[in-house]
Amino acid sequence: MAQSLPAMKTNPKFIFFTDFDGTITLLTVSIFFLQCNDFMTDNVGFGYEKRREGNMNVLNGTESFRDSFKRMMDSVKMPYDECIKYVSDNVKLDPGFNDYLQWAIKNNIPTVVLSSGMEPIIRAILEKLVGENAKYIDVICNNIQARPGKQVNEEGGWELVYHDDSHFGHDKSLTIRPYAQLPADQRPTLFYAGDGVSDLSAAKETDLLFAKSGHDNIPFTVFEDWSQIKAKVQEVVEGKVTVQEAAKQGVEAYQKGQAGVKPTA
Repeated sequence: MAQSLPAMKTNPKFIFFTDFDGTITLLTVSIFFLQCNDFMTDNVGFGYEKRREGNMNVLNGTESFRDSFKRMMDSVKMPYDECIKYVSDNVKLDPGFNDYLQWAIKNNIPTVVLSSGMEPIIRAILEKLVGENAKYIDVICNNIQARPGKQVNEEGGWELVYHDDSHFGHDKSLTIRPYAQLPADQRPTLFYAGDGVSDLSAAKETDLLFAKSGHDNIPFTVFEDWSQIKAKVQEVVEGKVTVQEAAKQGVEAYQKGQAGVKPTA
């Protein structure tokens, strides 16, 4: 079973699953940490106010994330090749990610991106910002298709295609679960980075969550950039600390306000 899982091809002892928007990437300073999809919606779709209204509907349970996100993407009429260029030109990589990735490749630690974003955009961004090492990153996310009678690279010519039938459109936990359920003698240690709503269900399948805020009932440590992730993963890989100890240290640092972010009330 293990060999049938894509990230197990090299028999790794560790696998790193990660969100993409706002975790691996930053956007230009003027728009801070807005997601790539939000950036398109705000600037070439139906705008910030309607996007925020949709987000509030999801939070109060009057609309599913799946329906809200589809409505957001439907509002973007820009040809898809222009969308890719538009987003790629405005996205910046987390300053520590490339260094982490090079180290992970050398140490046989697969990196798997799980995202609610769209594969062509994510791959284009990675190829531009990561370079040839982008080929070592598995990308599992939503996709797009041409609308009937149209082509994706014409005005209003594309639409979102969800990865699965779940409430989120892409249930990231379903990708991780087969790895988590491997026999103990085959199962690698699983890391996760990201703290959106869909990320938390996925993180529960892993051994250690790297997040930008604290979370109850999930072993976590907080981070500001990927240099901190690399340092902690390196300690685990080298046997200097267990994932349980790393989580305990992370929670304690967060609670004391020593983790670079303020604990929530």
